[in-house]
Amino acid sequence: MAAPEEKRKFIVEPLSSAHDRAAFSCGQAVLDHYLKTQARQDVRKQLAAVYIMTTDGEAIAGFYTLSQYVIRSAEIPEEIRHKLTRHDEVPATLIGRLARDRVHSEKGDGALLVVDALRRCLTASVNVASWAVIVDAKDDQTAAFYKKFDFIAFPSRPLKLFLPTVTIQKMFV
Repeated sequence: MAAPEEKRKFIVEPLSSAHDRAAFSCGQAVLDHYLKTQARQDVRKQLAAVYIMTTDGEAIAGFYTLSQYVIRSAEIPEEIRHKLTRHDEVPATLIGRLARDRVHSEKGDGALLVVDALRRCLTASVNVASWAVIVDAKDDQTAAFYKKFDFIAFPSRPLKLFLPTVTIQKMFV
């Protein structure tokens, strides 16, 4: 009888100099380049919070970024907007980039990253108001991935999606 496969224990933590950014490869040059050359600068300049998923504190299995964001009220679907506000803008949180290393591409690790990001967004919304979490999907396949988490496409931009914070709250109850 074969031994059961050991379950991996991921931790998600803020990007630090201990993480091996050079070894990361998700297969998308723009995301690989961002992590390797820009992410630390964005953290230092407070342009984005970068979170790393790792099993050992060094190798990067995936990452995502979070930033404050504003949605123009006119972008929100009318059936939601008319109940929401008369303000021109609504506060939100942006998952700006999300990627997993190729080694982890078929293991559900992308979902782990999204769930961790949503949990952090929900926690932060207690102290800094955020009506929703926003993502800009690069293509229809990525949009379909986020729709599995109940993200909703903006009517005028089908690759830009949102998930209201109240929906996130229900996910973690």
